[in-house]
Amino acid sequence: MSVTDRSHKELHHQAAAEAARRYEDSAAERERVESRLAAGVRFPDSPDALAVRADRILDRGGLSPSAVVADIHREAMDLPDANERIIDLSNELQAWSFLPRGVRAGATVARITLRRGGRELPHGTGFLVSPRLLMTNHHVLPDESFARNCFAEFNAQVTADNVPDTVVRMELDPGAFFTADQRLDFALVALAATPDGPAPGDVFGWNRLSVQIGKLVLGEKVNIIGHPSGRLKEIALRDNAVLVRLDDFVHYTTDTEPGNSGSPVFNDQWEVVALHHSGVPKKDDQGRVLRKDGRPWQQGDGDDAIEWVANEGARISSILKHLAGLELDPARRALLAGMGPDTGLDQAVATAPALPSASPGAQPRTAAVPGVTTPSAATTGTEAAERGPRVGLRARGTAFGGRQHLVFLHGRDQQDNQPDELRRTWTAGLNRGLTLASLPPLDPEDVWFPFYGTRLHDLVSGRESVAEPIGLDRLSAAAAAEVFAAESPTGSYERLLYEAAARAGMPQNGPAATEGFGAGLVGALHRPLSWLAARSDLDEWTIATFLRDVDLYLGDGAVRQAVLDGVMETMPTSGELVLVTHSLGTVVGMDLLTRLPEGLDPVLLVTAGSPLGLDGVNERLLTRGPHQPPRVRDWVNVWCPTDAVAIGCPLADERWGKVTQLAVSNGRDRAHKIDEYLGHPGPAREIRGVLRP
Repeated sequence: MSVTDRSHKELHHQAAAEAARRYEDSAAERERVESRLAAGVRFPDSPDALAVRADRILDRGGLSPSAVVADIHREAMDLPDANERIIDLSNELQAWSFLPRGVRAGATVARITLRRGGRELPHGTGFLVSPRLLMTNHHVLPDESFARNCFAEFNAQVTADNVPDTVVRMELDPGAFFTADQRLDFALVALAATPDGPAPGDVFGWNRLSVQIGKLVLGEKVNIIGHPSGRLKEIALRDNAVLVRLDDFVHYTTDTEPGNSGSPVFNDQWEVVALHHSGVPKKDDQGRVLRKDGRPWQQGDGDDAIEWVANEGARISSILKHLAGLELDPARRALLAGMGPDTGLDQAVATAPALPSASPGAQPRTAAVPGVTTPSAATTGTEAAERGPRVGLRARGTAFGGRQHLVFLHGRDQQDNQPDELRRTWTAGLNRGLTLASLPPLDPEDVWFPFYGTRLHDLVSGRESVAEPIGLDRLSAAAAAEVFAAESPTGSYERLLYEAAARAGMPQNGPAATEGFGAGLVGALHRPLSWLAARSDLDEWTIATFLRDVDLYLGDGAVRQAVLDGVMETMPTSGELVLVTHSLGTVVGMDLLTRLPEGLDPVLLVTAGSPLGLDGVNERLLTRGPHQPPRVRDWVNVWCPTDAVAIGCPLADERWGKVTQLAVSNGRDRAHKIDEYLGHPGPAREIRGVLRP
């Protein structure tokens, strides 16, 4: 039932009442926190929470490792004190980038305005969390019908010269996507796509939400950007602190007003930690809301008259877990997955803690991290994988006259995907490129699709160490990289990571590159990992786990043999071969070329998003070092400058021989996607050019 005519103030006051109840229920915890703060404890949180927070600050570039080392070495500190000092330094020593990063975050924030009776009424605040999705409060957008009467205004602010900026209006599109939850008081709605124009997030940017912990501790500062009372954009900066962290909400002090409903709550690294939804009003012994003058508040006094004692926001991790449980059609699921891999909502990339599947009885995913498991997993990684697909797909015999064979060779992390769906995705991407090149499209059934994803996953999962498992939701990407380095079959994982970072321009001088202390919070691997992520379109988890799988394939003979055997099970034996490879598949493909039967003639090799340019990779191929692929007539290497996997491209070493280098610009947050690579006319034209009609 529509709530269009329901009082907005009624919903807002209900949210405030529930926030006040939680505030009262948490009085004992808040008093404990305030007592410890008064006693001089800067961050009265648990040692584990402080450790995870300190690690995340360093991982996300929130503080220079050299500054940490210099400060900590001035006096002897044990690990808990060092963790606390890192967090404190991140509040004290704000790099110059704090301001431009704040400006970038602020650009994602919009004023939500309501059309009613011929008037346009400022109504609340929202912020972009994907190229097309805007997040706000349920009490701001309670249902689809109400949302249809609203629009978003970006750039509703003053410029550096204190003159009004040019406001950009964007219509909401609840028909494309809308969901809301009253308990967590959030709403998520699509913005209307502009004809032939970029997505809103490509214009104003969008916030990469994360389900992982470590974004905030008690006593830490938060920053809020919004439209209080419908005014132009304002920021509540620095004079605030987190008081209480509940299961699904946080309480904090800051100077906000009712129009801030739906504002993002940021930490100092400009990560969204909560969705602001209500102030907490002061009450008397009878439970009555009090005015600033101490008298009971009455209807009609207005929210400005209330004495607010704190503010409450819904934790982003709780909202993401709620979204993970929704049952959605493929189109809406795709929009949700566009929020990025750190949300845990992108089922194609295992970069965040495993979340329960929306389907009844389904088991959560597990990430194949040696020695690391997800606490909620009901089965082991191997048991889950054994239920996954194992067999590749053959092309129909009439494809391309029966004498030519188009073969797609996939990369890592495909164990939960079905080969037929993957083949359709690859072909759809290629067909987009063919359309742009004015060439006829292909039928997916004309493509061979070997599949080794489940086999690789089984082998990686089977390498789990006997160390006590650590919950993935309590492990940073840098900490996992330390585990990967320790588990490396030949000790080459660290070299791969450092070589990739060096090729991406990371300075090689200075003690901070290798210096460590305690549990490795300033360890050797967080710096190159963070450097790569900051200079590419991939997150730390994707980079760390990709290099782990490449290292295992190249360093463990049993893994390599099993993968190659799996691919050979679904390969043609004679005729002309057009081999299109991606990611780890480019490494597998180079080895595969040494094992082809004599009757199979490779007329074209395509490598997309390839790590072959790294010496730590090409020196460990079956045919060592840079070399012309055996028996291949033509070779096309396509790469994207923002793809961290393709670091080392173009392939400049003359030993590679004749290779056509195609640099492409892939979509934002899609730098490594194969359908994005194949969707360009250049590689599509090269592939179609050797295939018979």
